[in-house]
Amino acid sequence: MNIRIVLKLYGLLIILLGLCMSFSYIWGLYYNEPEKNAIAISIGISFFIGSLLFYLNKNAANDIYLQEAFLIVGGGWFVAGFFGALPYIISNSIPNFFDAFFESVSGFTTTGASILIDIEKLSKSILFWRSFTHWLGGMGIIVLFVALFPFLGVSARHLIKYETPGPIKTNLKASTNQTAKYLWYIYILLSLIECLLLFIAGMDLFNAMCHTFGTMATGGFSTLNKSIAGFDNKYIDIIITIFMILAGTNFNLFYFFILGNFKTFFKDMEFKVYILIILFSSIFVSFLLYINKYYSTLLKAFRYSIFQVVSIITTTGFCTANFNEWPEVIKLWFVVLMFIGGCSGSTGGGMKVFRIIVIIKFAFQQILRLIYPQGVFILKIAKFPLPKNIMYQILGFFILAILIFIFGSLYVSFHNIDIITSFSAVAATLWNIGPGLGKVSAIDNYYFLPSDVKFLLSIFMIIGRLELFTVIVLFVPHFWKK
Repeated sequence: MNIRIVLKLYGLLIILLGLCMSFSYIWGLYYNEPEKNAIAISIGISFFIGSLLFYLNKNAANDIYLQEAFLIVGGGWFVAGFFGALPYIISNSIPNFFDAFFESVSGFTTTGASILIDIEKLSKSILFWRSFTHWLGGMGIIVLFVALFPFLGVSARHLIKYETPGPIKTNLKASTNQTAKYLWYIYILLSLIECLLLFIAGMDLFNAMCHTFGTMATGGFSTLNKSIAGFDNKYIDIIITIFMILAGTNFNLFYFFILGNFKTFFKDMEFKVYILIILFSSIFVSFLLYINKYYSTLLKAFRYSIFQVVSIITTTGFCTANFNEWPEVIKLWFVVLMFIGGCSGSTGGGMKVFRIIVIIKFAFQQILRLIYPQGVFILKIAKFPLPKNIMYQILGFFILAILIFIFGSLYVSFHNIDIITSFSAVAATLWNIGPGLGKVSAIDNYYFLPSDVKFLLSIFMIIGRLELFTVIVLFVPHFWKK
């Protein structure tokens, strides 16, 4: 293994994070906050350590193979989580390392889980960094890395491959560097549009930026304790709902849309199923809330239902209502939506709609095999046969996800934590959702959990963001053999 190229790129990654912290420092200067000094120190530490790693390994060959790619991508997110925690620790906003690491990882992985009891007590500069970590992690810090450093050349394809969410990887018929740039251009364009619309709808620039970061990254960090409910503005609800749906959509579709291929959206099976799930769930939840007299009109019930449905399935985690008080059947359905998640190639978490489609088709195919033992069955998606290696990968992903979920739930419940909280805490972190049920619901958070549980859930967030295999492979002994 070429460990020097790994350390060299870690160094560049840390420098990049230090540069990104400077935006928070500017807000600190604008509001004249004492926390700006802590951010300045964090920037200094990041620049020093990053520059040292890069300088000591500057002559390392830029060839990146499988081992290096896994270590750069998997380890890079741990590095980002550690250095991203520095502003919290040094400013004393979150003095405990495990809490700060949890909050930092939750930001970068766009999970949105938090240990903060009173968010509004934090300074604007720290709140901005907290939200900005969402935006950086949404499209992928490694994808950004590849876009900014073209010297990686063809080696960069491994990095994007193991960070891009979904079983079907990005393919825009361009070089790896250009692909990364296209994805970020689309991401930035959508972010600018949403930020402008939120500003027009009544948010100030600071809040518009922070909530845009949380929406486009499907992260869910808010600057208010009540999340989006704190604004109580139907136009803001509508804007964020629309952009959460867009953020949960495969970004490849936007690329083709910009090129004038408007039919792509309507031909894509995953997108159609994704929209149908949202519509069905919103109508279903609206009807239950209305007949149980939670809201006076069906239209009002629909407003809060569709926001929460979209927030859950895209794994954003924003809230306009305390759904923990809603009927049990709705909460159970939200758990199902948590597992489904957004589309492949989106910033959303979860299993991904594509995988759910394949698993259901595969299960139905096995039933047909019992009825027609001599039949020949080919699993097709949108009239095209699905390659067997993709099928095996999806089944392996599903089995591994269930095993991790069971292990995590048992570990959390071992600390005398109730079953609902244990299950939902693991599901909400593993699928990068944020709020769960029980004691980690929309109006509560993860502050009460023991440090070892927080650390484990932090690892789950990274595992979920990188879709299991990229991180799990680092713990397999065979990976380290030549």
